[in-house]
Amino acid sequence: LGPDLAKAGIPLYAQHVDPLEVGALVDVFRAEQDSCLLGTDAVRDGVDVPGRSLRILAFDRVPWPRPDLLHKARRLRFGGEGAGGRNFDDALARAKMAQAFGRLIRRADDKGVFVMLDAAAPTRLFASLPPGTEVQRMGLAEAVEQVGAFLKAD
Repeated sequence: LGPDLAKAGIPLYAQHVDPLEVGALVDVFRAEQDSCLLGTDAVRDGVDVPGRSLRILAFDRVPWPRPDLLHKARRLRFGGEGAGGRNFDDALARAKMAQAFGRLIRRADDKGVFVMLDAAAPTRLFASLPPGTEVQRMGLAEAVEQVGAFLKAD
């Protein structure tokens, strides 16, 4: 990813790779209009970048909760067994997606693309996005083409 972005003149910043702390990485990213920031939940949850600097937000996979002991106990307590537990996991994933989408669109004049790279993402999870949000399923090549066209038009 890095070499291809460098050829295109797009700086790449990455949490746990660049020596900067998360806040400094976000500040650098916010100051630039054409750069790429890679990070974990900590970056997504702490990003406030209205305007042109944040135009694309991509998830490599559905943000399902990690099945650690704490999650298992919460799932049993608040979701129950079987379908109730799955509904609890769905609610957590939808909340993360909605929160991330809210980072992408901060002001009335913001526009952007939310990309989910997980082909197995259940359609029901996209109900967490704001009304009127257009959801399209497509292959990676078509997504790259459409995102490229979006960026050129911007």
